[in-house]
Amino acid sequence: MSIAVIRFPGTNNDDDVMRALRQIPAAKPYLVPSRKGLAGLQDAEGIIIPGGFSYGDYMRAGAVAAMEVISAGIRDLAEDGKPVLGISNGFQILAEAGLLPGALLPNVSARFICRWVYLRVSDQPSIFTENLENAVIRLPIAHAEGNYFCSEDYLIALEGEKRIPFKYCNAQGEITEDSNPNGSIENIAGVINQKGNVLGMMSHPERATRQILGSTDGLEILENFVRAIR
Repeated sequence: MSIAVIRFPGTNNDDDVMRALRQIPAAKPYLVPSRKGLAGLQDAEGIIIPGGFSYGDYMRAGAVAAMEVISAGIRDLAEDGKPVLGISNGFQILAEAGLLPGALLPNVSARFICRWVYLRVSDQPSIFTENLENAVIRLPIAHAEGNYFCSEDYLIALEGEKRIPFKYCNAQGEITEDSNPNGSIENIAGVINQKGNVLGMMSHPERATRQILGSTDGLEILENFVRAIR
């Protein structure tokens, strides 16, 4: 399964994503510098946009990267139904590109946050959360602009269409104000597009793929991503 891992200037998690995907036998990740444009996506059966600080988060996080030619190609592949996963800065890029609703604002603390968090997985099945429904998983975050916000109309649509796969919670799975690390509306930690093939999430599954790292919960998400390509 050929998976294009996109590297924008300022991306710094691409090696982590490549390493994590290589643990999955069916996955065939390959690195695509964004300057390659549409040509870099010719063989892609799935796309992952890793975290980092694309273009130094100039203007807004993900805003410049969203205007690159390759982002138009990502949009086309998403419209064709190919699985797309945006992690942290990748989520910000997908939102800026209009592939996902809402926006990622600065954390309410106005500080960069780097720590482990718990997520409550939705009980609604999706290609990304198969066999994880209603579970409590543990993943790390590392961002300064992870405060998810959307209009009330979008929020009603996301909730009604069951397109919120992850919410920040405590270790017991309770969705509380104290368990929300960045101020995201309704503790939202990730959203899916209407077609169900594009996921944006602020937590880093690629950093939770070995027990020595503290959790293997992220590996299950990446395995689901690879399975979705089939």
